[in-house]
Parts: sequence; structure tokens; C-alpha cells
Amino acid sequence: MFYNASSMLTYLILIGPALLLGMLAQYWVQSAYRKMSQVPARMNGHDAARRILDANGLYDVPIEASHGVMSDHYDPSAKVVRLSEDVYHGHSMSAVGIAAHEVGHALQDARGYAPLVVRNLAVPVANFGGSLASIIVSIGFFLMVAGMFKFASWALLLGVIGFSAVVVFQLVNLPVEFNASSRAKDQLLATGIVSSSELPYVSSVLTAAAMTYVAGTFSSVMNLVYYAMQYAMVSDRDG
Repeated sequence: MFYNASSMLTYLILIGPALLLGMLAQYWVQSAYRKMSQVPARMNGHDAARRILDANGLYDVPIEASHGVMSDHYDPSAKVVRLSEDVYHGHSMSAVGIAAHEVGHALQDARGYAPLVVRNLAVPVANFGGSLASIIVSIGFFLMVAGMFKFASWALLLGVIGFSAVVVFQLVNLPVEFNASSRAKDQLLATGIVSSSELPYVSSVLTAAAMTYVAGTFSSVMNLVYYAMQYAMVSDRDG
């Protein structure tokens, strides 16, 4: 990944703050989750998700328990909400907040929310582009070390294009996640699962979780900037 000491320093300057933000975001969400797991809710995550789905006419969207910690998600291809065991069975503000967030994605899907449609279309492109870009960039840096700057510039350009797909996906994903949380809070209040005085408990978990997406996007943008800078440098050498 690093062509020389200067390249390593540039990488650390760009990526260091992103890594720090990522660690802080992870600590924040884990801390908020632990605290709000101690605050009881009127029902468990499954029942909260079911009430919101039914209140919106989505009777045919099933809710399944999934293995793993924080494995909660909505699967748009199968039209199913999957909740981790702790959330599925948990009677806490954390559980109902996370369950409602995932149901928020189901509501987006049912309403044809445009950013979600774009995100779903971008998932395979981003996954393929990100995996391929990592390999190509590594080859590009190897070619740089070998002094094969012309081939290195081609490889890095392809890597930049591939990794751009990841960045675009994450930028599109941000409004999707924030909107799902907004829908979750509205639905929790409308269905009487939480009161207005209890909503800040749920909000603290959802806000912390949102910051992990912000941190991930920032990290990807900084990586893309670094790869683009390396491509520009190699192109100058090649020229």
C-alpha cells in the first residue's frame, strides 16, 4: 500500500482522523446500547417491530431471529426483518429502537423510497467494485515499487474507479439510514410503544448507530482521496 515513507505519512495524515472517528463511533454505539439495554420497555423488539409493521399494513412482512450480535437488518430481496437474539427477545429501549429502525427500512421499501431503491441497486456494484479495487490497488503499488509506472498508473486508475463505487454507495446509504431512524422514532410514538418522555432513550441509541455510518463514509472518502493522489503522482512520473 505504501510506495515510500512520504506515501506512508500521507496515508496516516488522511486516514488517521478517520480511524479515530471510527473507534469513537464504535465506542459510542456500544456504550449507548449497554446503557439503554438497562432501561425497560413495554414490549420486546419482536413485538415492537410487529406492531409497527401491522400498523402500516405490512402484515405479510415476517420477523426472524438471526444469529450474531448486532446482526439486525432488513432484507429487501426476501422482504423480511431479521433481528439479533438480544433485540428480538429484549425488553429494553435499545431493543425496541433497533427493531423500529429495521422496520423503518421495510417502510421505505413499501413506500418506494428513492434513496433505498438506488442503494439496493448499488449494493452488488459496490461489493464487486470494492473487492476488485483492493486487489488492483495492491497490484498498482507493487508495480510502483518495481518502477513500472505506466502499468502502475493504469492499475491505480482502475482501483480509483472501483473504489469510487464504494464511496457513492456509502454516500447514498447515509440518507437511507437517517431516514429509517426518523421513521422509527415517529412510529414508536404513533403506536404508543414509547412515550415522548422515553423517546430520548431511543434517540441516543439511534444517533450513536448513525455515527458509525458517518465514520465509515468518511474513512472511505479519505481512502479514495489517498488512492487518487497516488494515481496523480504515478501519472506524473509516467509522463
